[in-house]
Amino acid sequence: MIRYLWSLVCYFFRPWIKWFLRQTTQMCELQRICYGEPSGAPRALAIEDSLRHSRDATIKKLLIYLDDISDKCEITIETEQEVLQEVIKTVLLTKKINPVAHPDFAKSFGKCIELIWGYRQLCVECEELRKIPYDAENPEHEALLMKLWDSLNPDEILTSRVSKQWQHIGFQGDDPKTDFRGMGILGLSNLIYFAQEYSGTVKQVLLHSLHPRYGYPFAIVGINLTSMALRLLRDGSAKTHIYNSSKTLPTIRAFHHFYCCLFYAFDGFWMQSKPNNMMEFSSVQERFESNIRATLASPTTVFRLNVSVDNV
Repeated sequence: MIRYLWSLVCYFFRPWIKWFLRQTTQMCELQRICYGEPSGAPRALAIEDSLRHSRDATIKKLLIYLDDISDKCEITIETEQEVLQEVIKTVLLTKKINPVAHPDFAKSFGKCIELIWGYRQLCVECEELRKIPYDAENPEHEALLMKLWDSLNPDEILTSRVSKQWQHIGFQGDDPKTDFRGMGILGLSNLIYFAQEYSGTVKQVLLHSLHPRYGYPFAIVGINLTSMALRLLRDGSAKTHIYNSSKTLPTIRAFHHFYCCLFYAFDGFWMQSKPNNMMEFSSVQERFESNIRATLASPTTVFRLNVSVDNV
């Protein structure tokens, strides 16, 4: 009830507060944010909030346009600059900002737009990959699966496509195709990225998964972590990390890197938890996700993957 009343107060008094601050600072809210908030998540989150609460018809129309093109994944390397220039031009005119008097605003504001709608587009791209089921009849899918094996076991030959060897890297049975059901090609792509981009780290993590007492099924846990990473992306919790870590338009590589950081962190968390058996996986994962969400709540959060992993 109190929160509802507070939201009503903010709704009615926000325009007056903005008007007062504009008169006293001679700057609109977007300018005050760009000049007053640190770059990355603190600035982008504040800009996003300001734009979403705007009552200006032109700004509302601009947001509909940005939402539409990002939902259609139309922000590309080729179109990005044109989109940003049009958005910046519209805001400068609408907010009556003199670009000569405020030369730094366009760059700071444009970066925020790139992050905000790049993130929205990333959500769409990840969801599209998740929707693609693994198809054993698809040569491209089979090639990806073989790439995963070769990346994790470069010195071991897979004796046959269906083999108990898959269980050595944490799949449930002799044929891993059924394990990708929930996360589709996204789950497989995450595992491949981790194995190829952080080969030294992934070998140590894989070694941990084979621990005689605290081991866990590497691939199955990896697919579960894809699900967790996607949850955090969808509900916006991952914005702090993505906004702080992305130097350019967030792409699928940003999600892959986020996933790798989660996998690395989970491995350490699992080992420190010293579970009695895999029956404790759900409770350990819940605690881990809770910790990650708490960390992501800070606007300065950015996960980094430390490539050195101690043996257990």
